[in-house]
Amino acid sequence: MKIISLGSLVKIRTGKLDANANDPNGKYPFFTCSREALKINSYTYDCECVLVAGNGDLNVKYYNGKFDAYQRTYILESLDKKTLNVKYLYYFMERYVSKLRKMSIGGVIKYIKLSYLTEAKIPLPDLKVQNKIVEVLDKAQYLISKRKSQIEALDQLTQSVFLEMFGDPYKNPKNWPVGTIKDITLKTQYGTSKKASENKGKYPILRMGNITYNGFLDFNDMKYIDLDDSEAEKYLVHKGDLLFNRTNSKELVGKTAVYREELPMAYAGYLVKLVPNEKANSEFISGFLNSKYGKTLLYSMAKNIVGMANINAEELKRIKIYIPPRDLQDKFASIISNILERRELLNKGLKLLEENYNSLMQRAFKGELFTEEKVSNL
Repeated sequence: MKIISLGSLVKIRTGKLDANANDPNGKYPFFTCSREALKINSYTYDCECVLVAGNGDLNVKYYNGKFDAYQRTYILESLDKKTLNVKYLYYFMERYVSKLRKMSIGGVIKYIKLSYLTEAKIPLPDLKVQNKIVEVLDKAQYLISKRKSQIEALDQLTQSVFLEMFGDPYKNPKNWPVGTIKDITLKTQYGTSKKASENKGKYPILRMGNITYNGFLDFNDMKYIDLDDSEAEKYLVHKGDLLFNRTNSKELVGKTAVYREELPMAYAGYLVKLVPNEKANSEFISGFLNSKYGKTLLYSMAKNIVGMANINAEELKRIKIYIPPRDLQDKFASIISNILERRELLNKGLKLLEENYNSLMQRAFKGELFTEEKVSNL
């Protein structure tokens, strides 16, 4: 296959809007650098393209239609669709983004330069081969999407169970006693600011990227750290503790997850560890903060500071919360445990599908999946 510089095949534009320009009642997608698409009432772009987050999560998305985008979102369009299939470009960027993450620069918020895209080298087979590669990868991605939908349905079930057992947090229809998170907290602790290593250290360390928006822990992309005994007492998170992301972009600040692992891990400074007292368990607090009401409340609380947003530990503890009986909270935690077991089985199946997808991607861009001759004979 020919190897071509990406800059000679695509037109690259950037978004124009501030990250806070979203509208809950908006009509069009608004792409920021997070994985979640927000909404807005007007649009600037109407095209088939590949969107690459210029900072933050550094993720990639294919889109065809009307949308708007954050200033640091790169918008890639094919200059000639008879030469470059946009979907083929998307699958290439899906693979290439791992290299972009390694090339990214900056402090807490990493970003990529425009030149990292224009100078990228893309294998460019005949358009018929591109189309066949897209067809196969579309089918593999469809299976992954179906499995993710099943997992998402379980996540929605978690929220449904929470609402059924405790009622809407805003209306408190069951008239539970109301207090603050401080009233159900034994202690809070900010994480360590020590620099982590890619592969050296006694403890894996959880960072803000390891907490997902919907309230789970993602153990991909882990780093490691050493802690002495006094540091370990403060900076290790144990099973049943709660982790709260105190600093991030406005839409992601406040991500919350229960730590459910048997072995402790370290946690970084942009996280807060919360240890509940005898009045509550972490599953209940997490369910509250991850509810629609909780997400809306946290978004409204987040204070923007030089492109970042923050909710500190004291502000977290001042949040008003209803406090149902502990035995009911424990029953909720038991139900969540059963749901998580089913979720784990689905995740194992998802992992196999993703491994197959990655294998197909690797073969496709090495020229091992299809050739012009093979395509012509199909």
